Amino acid sequence: MSYTELFLVILLVFPAGGAAGYFGRYLWLEKRRRQFEDDAKTLMAEAKKEAETIKKEAILAAKDNVLQMKLEFERESKEGRKEFQTLEKRILQKEENLDRKVEGLDRKESAIAKREKQLAQQEKELLFRERDLDSLLKEERTKLENISGMSAMEAKEELVRSVENEARHDAAVLVKKIETEAREMGDRKAKNIISLAIQRYSGDYVAEKTVSVVTLPNEEMKGRIIGREGRNIRAIEASTGVDLIIDDTPEAVILSGFNPVRREIARVALERLISDGRIHPARIEEIVEKVTAEIETSVREAGEQAAFDVGVHGINPELIKLIGKLKFRTSYAQNVLQHSREVSFLCGIMAAELGLNEKQARRAGLLHDIGKAVDHEMEGPHAAIGADLARRYGESHAIVHAIAAHHEDIPAEDVIATLVQAADALSGARPGARKELLETYVRRLEDLERIAGAFTGISKAYAIQAGRELRITVESNVVGDADVALLSRDIAKKIESELTYPGQIKVTVIRETRAVEFAK
Repeated sequence: MSYTELFLVILLVFPAGGAAGYFGRYLWLEKRRRQFEDDAKTLMAEAKKEAETIKKEAILAAKDNVLQMKLEFERESKEGRKEFQTLEKRILQKEENLDRKVEGLDRKESAIAKREKQLAQQEKELLFRERDLDSLLKEERTKLENISGMSAMEAKEELVRSVENEARHDAAVLVKKIETEAREMGDRKAKNIISLAIQRYSGDYVAEKTVSVVTLPNEEMKGRIIGREGRNIRAIEASTGVDLIIDDTPEAVILSGFNPVRREIARVALERLISDGRIHPARIEEIVEKVTAEIETSVREAGEQAAFDVGVHGINPELIKLIGKLKFRTSYAQNVLQHSREVSFLCGIMAAELGLNEKQARRAGLLHDIGKAVDHEMEGPHAAIGADLARRYGESHAIVHAIAAHHEDIPAEDVIATLVQAADALSGARPGARKELLETYVRRLEDLERIAGAFTGISKAYAIQAGRELRITVESNVVGDADVALLSRDIAKKIESELTYPGQIKVTVIRETRAVEFAK
């Protein structure tokens, strides 16, 4: 439909004024549409131009990149060619070096072949010479055997004997030197420690003895103690477990019993009965019961006092009682409780000087003879009994071991056990500390001289200084100067293994050479 036809239709349909307005608006819109189309065409043309420009720029940039890549490739190619040329030169040099080495090896190989030929020739010559030497040696050996009158084996044995004797002599000299130096140094240090311990221990020693004899005021008291038909003496023995021996001893009654505590109870009870004068079975039982309670209290207090004196705490109450019982126990007239306290003090002082545990050393010294409190009731050595008691009442392994080893029944494993051994010997072996039976003393002197006389080359042996020194004279033509040190050492070892003795025994070996000539 054309605009004219459309306009005619509008005129027919709408009124004249409205139709004119609508038509004008339509024309304006149409104009705007055409203007937009022109603008769009203009924009499209500009966009095409801009796209062409970008395309050209991209093509130029791509060409530049390609050019740069080409230049980079050419540069890398040049560098690669240079490296290849360098490697090629190195390979050529190595090939030249290898060629030279191969030529040198060929020369060496030829020289070695020549040397092998020469060695083979020399080896043949040596074999011929060796055969000649063997034959010559056999001839010379035969001549030597004929001249000396000894076979080769006998000569070898003689040589071995001479070398052995010479080695023993050198060893004896060296042993004597080392032993002398070690003994001097050890004696010096031990004397310092022991002397310091003795100086610092200021306690007085009192030799308490278990009293086994009760003195009576008169002879009539013996009859009163026996009682009618012996009822009083039977009551005393039944209540105390101690035997009363009434013999011809004037104004004395002997108490016999293996238990020192019961013997003490019997002694105190009998003395009270004698002082009281009323002696009959009922009174005996009453007095014995009271004395038993008093002695038990005394035993406990003595144990507590001993532990307090040496500064040892935390001991089982049963061990405290056993320590107190040592008050009534003696060994060679030496009170065992006082001895234990002394050993405890000495152990503590020596442990402090050596930088060891002083309290542990004191504890071991106080308990070392605890087995003597019950050794009359149990079988075995008191050291083993004491160790078992200490173990049973919770003492440490070190304390138990020190008790068990203080008489060397078992070897000492630590320093504390060794200190207990030394302190025990120091307390018991010093002059006046203990008394010894005459028979035991004489038997020990005889055993010392017997042991010394069993060795070869001994001419005389004397036990002197109350058995504390063994002086031996040897035959100078049998024992040499260097053998004297070994001989004294062997004798001392045998004495240690066979005898039991307090303290230590000095073994002195004397070798004397005398030359006697008469002037005529």
